[in-house]
Amino acid sequence: MIDYSIIIPALIAFAVSVILGPFVIPMLRNLKMSNTERKEGMETHLKKAGTPTMGGIMILAGFTVACIFFIPRFPKLGPVLFLTLAFGLIGFIDDYLKVVKHNSDGLIAWQKLILEFGVTLVFCLYMRFGTGIPMTIRIPFAGGRMADIGFLAVPLLFFAVLGTVNAVNFTDGIDGLSSSVTIVVSLFFVVVSQTLESGTGPAAGALIGALMGFLVYNAYPAKVFMGDMGSLALGGFVAGMAYMLQMPLFILLFGIVYLCEILSVMIQVTYFKATHGKRVFKMTPIHHHFEKCGWSETRIVAVFSVVAAIGSLIALLAV
Repeated sequence: MIDYSIIIPALIAFAVSVILGPFVIPMLRNLKMSNTERKEGMETHLKKAGTPTMGGIMILAGFTVACIFFIPRFPKLGPVLFLTLAFGLIGFIDDYLKVVKHNSDGLIAWQKLILEFGVTLVFCLYMRFGTGIPMTIRIPFAGGRMADIGFLAVPLLFFAVLGTVNAVNFTDGIDGLSSSVTIVVSLFFVVVSQTLESGTGPAAGALIGALMGFLVYNAYPAKVFMGDMGSLALGGFVAGMAYMLQMPLFILLFGIVYLCEILSVMIQVTYFKATHGKRVFKMTPIHHHFEKCGWSETRIVAVFSVVAAIGSLIALLAV
């Protein structure tokens, strides 16, 4: 039986996102909302300087419009929409500082952490008192068994949300990479949401549509970048969906690409400091390592998307 609560949000979000492109991209260019590439970054990316950024507004617009239509019937979309938009707002502030102040670093690390911590705290309270969803978590490969970890549920939520958001942020760095990987992850959410009848499927469908519309302009060579406004929002979506489905532990499986990206940075920094200048990877996040090895951007996107699909299939087996 066809589930229109998935298909219609996807089509609405796609239409909004793809229609906004011809209007948003010139507007961003006219407002000089252009990307600033780090001089110490990939040499091949220096030619991308001047490409409009903050294109995440197209994703958020399509996603939000589609969700608003369905929230009356599916109230569990609310927490996911909140976390997505809240982290998108943090990303907007970060992008604004980069493109207006011409500061490639954007928000200082402690400033971003405080904002992210605050949003996560609100989400935690929302989950606890506003959704009726218990803080028990689903255990992978345990036949659907749930575990009540008591007071540890709150620290786990903060660790999972903040870790996921920043891991997804690291994944954004190659044309179409974060969008393509997150479409695969969202397909996983569609299947699980329908299987568990969780009432969150329309959010996953909406994001798939919004990202497909955005990819029309973000696929290599990109005409617009999503910026932190988009990548942090995607991280909020992934974390929000994982918690609404009570499966934060499954992020290690369906989010394998995100995990590898953030681990590569952690390993590189730790090893660099411990050895006083030596490196494990040619450059991090790890997608840049493969670029340094001669892989094209399109090949990296294809391979990483396949890896995300394999991780998602394994996660489905683990449900």
